[in-house]
Amino acid sequence: MSAPHCNITYEEGYLVTEKLVKRFDEAVAVDEVSLSIGKGEIFALLGSSGCGKSTLLRMLAGFEKPTSGRILLGGQDVANMPPYDRPVNMMFQSYALFPHLNIWENVAFGLKREGLPKAEIAQRTDAMLALVQLTPYAKRKPHQLSGGQQQRVALARSLAKKPKLLLLDEPLGALDKKLREQTQFELVNIIESVGVTVVMVTHDQEEAMTMASRIAIMSKGRVLQVGTPEEIYEHPRNKFVADFIGNVNLFAGKLSVDEADHCAAHTGIGEIHVGHGVSGTLNMPVSIAVRPEKIEISKQRPDNVGPNLFAGRVKEIAYFGSYNTYIVLASDGSRVKITEANTTRQDLSDITWEDDVYFWWDDGAAVVLRD
Repeated sequence: MSAPHCNITYEEGYLVTEKLVKRFDEAVAVDEVSLSIGKGEIFALLGSSGCGKSTLLRMLAGFEKPTSGRILLGGQDVANMPPYDRPVNMMFQSYALFPHLNIWENVAFGLKREGLPKAEIAQRTDAMLALVQLTPYAKRKPHQLSGGQQQRVALARSLAKKPKLLLLDEPLGALDKKLREQTQFELVNIIESVGVTVVMVTHDQEEAMTMASRIAIMSKGRVLQVGTPEEIYEHPRNKFVADFIGNVNLFAGKLSVDEADHCAAHTGIGEIHVGHGVSGTLNMPVSIAVRPEKIEISKQRPDNVGPNLFAGRVKEIAYFGSYNTYIVLASDGSRVKITEANTTRQDLSDITWEDDVYFWWDDGAAVVLRD
């Protein structure tokens, strides 16, 4: 799930927002957002509709003026700079290609507007078409290309002007699922070969986790957590982030044990042991988060399993090809989601509807969340 470039070290603080606020009348769309994004990084703003991510992107582009706060790009405050003066380019979901121009002319359009010499326009345009592997299609019109090819034309046009910052607004939203998955890696490879800094907006978790080196999870105008895809998924800071990214089981309870290296909580299904401490107060309300793929399931009671062994009854089964999903009704009536990988062509599972089963997980699989 993680991006292929997650081990790259980026120059910190190339793009910085300082307590950025945007109000529309009395509504706060962006609420004191402070971010530091490295040079050459692909950074994703992820959240549901209305969370403020698109408004934040438009402020970076210059299409919206901040109510307060600063935007620093390479040390320069650009918050009050008009969009045409910023070294920033934005690629929209619709691609916005000119239907009457061929592909070469589409890529060259912005360079011609800048008044660059013809030789430089030709050199840059040819280089960009080669980069996105569309040189053979240079004389075609946009409607003669597939959706994925049009997306690469739009990227080539955005990169041709050599922006310091490239903004992507739902860059793959117009593509079908299979083509989107193929294009994600192509896009990352092209962007990294150029070395441009990218901020992308998406509501697609998989897209963000595949493409971005780091992700900011947004809700109600605020940034709730920033981290690598692995950090966001494995170590969510609160229930919203845990529930928003991937699937998760949340067990409400009260803290019963709290040591430096482990803790436990009384929940409806029983006492859950966790392999880390929380420095909390005994009996304080907590939620225990456990991802479905970290839970084991069997009709037979397992041997040599410590705590976190529970019983229930299978209520739903769904087959997804690469994995099965089971919904198990636990003793307190809660529904526990469990996923099991299909590692062979033959279904070796003997579990079916209404079976009584055991389910369990290692204490290192759970995370304690305070809110």
